[in-house]
Amino acid sequence: MSRIDSRLAPLLEHPALWRGRSAARVPVLGTGFGVLDESLPGGGWPSAGIVEILTAARGIGELRLLVPLLAALTHTLPARWSVLVAPPFEPFPPALVAHGIALESLLVVRTTTPLWAVELALRSGSCAAVLAWVERARPRHLRRLQLAAEQGRTLGFLLRLESALKESSPASLRILLEPTRDGARLKLIKSRGGARGAVNVSWSVHGDG
Repeated sequence: MSRIDSRLAPLLEHPALWRGRSAARVPVLGTGFGVLDESLPGGGWPSAGIVEILTAARGIGELRLLVPLLAALTHTLPARWSVLVAPPFEPFPPALVAHGIALESLLVVRTTTPLWAVELALRSGSCAAVLAWVERARPRHLRRLQLAAEQGRTLGFLLRLESALKESSPASLRILLEPTRDGARLKLIKSRGGARGAVNVSWSVHGDG
């Protein structure tokens, strides 16, 4: 590799760089659902940055989709926090434990100013993942969260209502979740470097859909 190429290499691997139909290679985290991994750029959730999951109503599967990730992250060493910001329903500890989540690495933040709390958590560098139920967020607020996630090397999930699709977003990945009888249908609305379309996942078995 030439001197110029070696200097360009770090830039070309930056997660914020967009290269035509492909994205810069960044580490990914398995979703726990094989069919979803196959559809996402790199084969999983990005290890840092903002992902939006949109639903028609609260509590219809958005947390269930992320349970395998939380189970993996809360058992990863060195330990970093996994944070739930402003969940609409009280988390049920026995159910979380039954799904393999280590409660000692899970932090629940109840606040009326979730965007402020999310930005702090993302930027801190102490969190592996931040899940936030957000009602309203202007594009400039979302850009701040994206920058905070990149700075803190943290993966942030914004769990928003379907109406947010009318708004622009800097998120590299936007997914519309629709519940099915035994899982969810996931429409990949925006997926930089990945496939478009929809995939079905089943809650009963991790690793397939």
